[in-house]
Amino acid sequence: MRHFLFKPTDNAQLIVFRVFYGILVCAECFGAIATGWVKKNLIDPKFTFSFIGFEWLQPLPGNGMYFYFVVMGIMGILITVGYKYRYSAMAFALLWSGAYLMQKTSYNNHYYLLMLLAYIMAFFPAHRNLSLDAKINPKIRVDVMPNYVRWGIITQLFIVYTYASVAKLYGDWLDFSIIDLLMQGKKDYALIGDVLQEKWVHKVIGIFGILFDLLIVPALLWKPTRKVAFGLSIFFHLFNSIVFRIGIFPYLSLAFCLFFFEPKEIRQWFLRTKEIIIPKKLLLPKYPALLLSVLGIYMLVQLALPLRHHTIPGDVLWTEEGHRLSWRMMLRSRGGTTRFKVVDKATQKVTQVDLDQYLTKKQRRKVGAYPDFIWQFAQHLKKEYQKQGKEISVFVTGKVRVNKGKAQPLIDPNVDLAAVPWKHFSHNEWILDQE
Repeated sequence: MRHFLFKPTDNAQLIVFRVFYGILVCAECFGAIATGWVKKNLIDPKFTFSFIGFEWLQPLPGNGMYFYFVVMGIMGILITVGYKYRYSAMAFALLWSGAYLMQKTSYNNHYYLLMLLAYIMAFFPAHRNLSLDAKINPKIRVDVMPNYVRWGIITQLFIVYTYASVAKLYGDWLDFSIIDLLMQGKKDYALIGDVLQEKWVHKVIGIFGILFDLLIVPALLWKPTRKVAFGLSIFFHLFNSIVFRIGIFPYLSLAFCLFFFEPKEIRQWFLRTKEIIIPKKLLLPKYPALLLSVLGIYMLVQLALPLRHHTIPGDVLWTEEGHRLSWRMMLRSRGGTTRFKVVDKATQKVTQVDLDQYLTKKQRRKVGAYPDFIWQFAQHLKKEYQKQGKEISVFVTGKVRVNKGKAQPLIDPNVDLAAVPWKHFSHNEWILDQE
């Protein structure tokens, strides 16, 4: 294992990937400004729903988040050209982590993957060639990298795709009803809107989605199927880009395919250089045992996190407990209505909360159907009233529908949500069981 992980291999895949990665994160950041995503999610709301535990991480005031994303975009440019790479890559990783954790109203698994990738790229030697750093300091220029770099990326992808495939093996996906529901919102698409409503299309999407996620990494690794798999990847990711409009992720996924092709081919296609001679001496870091321990712990966490919902009572599709950070992508549609009742502990005066006074339209949809948003909003109300010198209780009533199921009560109306803590790794008893 030690020999396999630290043996030298051509670094062409990593070097070219760095260029694509830098271009894409730059496009993501400036695109978020241009499309209004930053304004809608980080500037317009009176407050944001951050990840629980990161409430202290709030958007910058005024137009500060525009500057925040501009800085991230500039880091993307520096990554692309490989200038001060370690600093620019780590700066982007930290800034992106902040943007990711400070809001979850527009939660996306792809944002989480980009956060993981940002730290991976910050530590990997992606600036040792085809970079301004290597031009300024030729001593760092090399044509090889340790083998664990390539296989670290491939293993991460294998985990993502495999869990995404397994998560689809449930009733509403296997009978294609969730796909039908997801496609209903695409009726107005030019040219393809009507086609996306066809039942046979739903079956193709459902079956292809499971098989693609399950087999794409092995198919790309095996040379006889590699080109066919790459062709299917182009179709799959462009389809997702057009139909689901999920930003840079489809193109980042295609860029990942670089790690599956032979380095000599990457050199011919992108670098216009000949195949290099690989030295036999192992590329050992200063503390190999420490590095192996860190890599091992990281992969164990990646394997364990998506399984945590199995340790929590209830169906994750209903309770949402353990859903995030688990590669459970495009599996469900939730909708509902909730009513918040505030009770002043001193006077027993009851106030019905007008959500329009606090939340944007998108935030109201989340508060209407997601337990953690409901709990966080109750905590927000508690703090708002405490500023007025009042101690309150918050009670919630309402019903939620998952996919095409029956609308049912989600929250125990007799529990004061302002008084209960949030449990990250166990069941929150005030989330009612599904009937």
